[in-house]
Amino acid sequence: MALSREQVAMRVAQELQDGFYVNLGIGIPTLVANYVPAGIEVMLQSENGLLGMGPYPTEAQIDADMINAGKETVTAATGAAIFSSAESFAMIRGGHVDLTVLGAFEVDQHGNIASWMIPGKLVKGMGGAMDLVAGAQNIVVTMTHADKHGNSKLLSDCTLPLTGVGCVKKIVTDLAVLEVRDGAFHLLERAPGISVEEIQQKTAGKLVVSGDIPEMQF
Repeated sequence: MALSREQVAMRVAQELQDGFYVNLGIGIPTLVANYVPAGIEVMLQSENGLLGMGPYPTEAQIDADMINAGKETVTAATGAAIFSSAESFAMIRGGHVDLTVLGAFEVDQHGNIASWMIPGKLVKGMGGAMDLVAGAQNIVVTMTHADKHGNSKLLSDCTLPLTGVGCVKKIVTDLAVLEVRDGAFHLLERAPGISVEEIQQKTAGKLVVSGDIPEMQF
């Protein structure tokens, strides 16, 4: 069975390491803040000017002025800092973000990502994605494996305008965890109950399967 948005976020959270500075994009990536593994400290950065973002607030904690880049209310962790978006982007462009988690419309086997525009459709726009894919040390993309019509979003070559070129290292979808290298998607893990054959059917780009593929652990 395909993973829920929350389960995808839980699996992405396993990519966090102690001491990391992490930027979370809009959508599923923002949910990662709720699943930071116990025993590690990470600083979550929001491009609108917050370093030290905490999990989503309870009803009693809501502060309408404390928001993330997606205009959702968030909390601030102990030691958080609030600053202008100009300083935030100086941090991003200066290479001080260890990991960026982004959503995407398409990713291809060369590590290219398209995440900001679908011609003819109203999409919110680029936001900080172009700066993030250029400035982060590591990029993890999270998205559904296929669109609502069943078309693969993991392609040989992206068809939509690109956000970044050759920058994606790992992808976590509702079906699988994949690494992008050597011009191919390498299957690392599969969602519980999902077969390798289903992942192969829903991956349009080159997929490399080596040995037995373990199920994700939560």
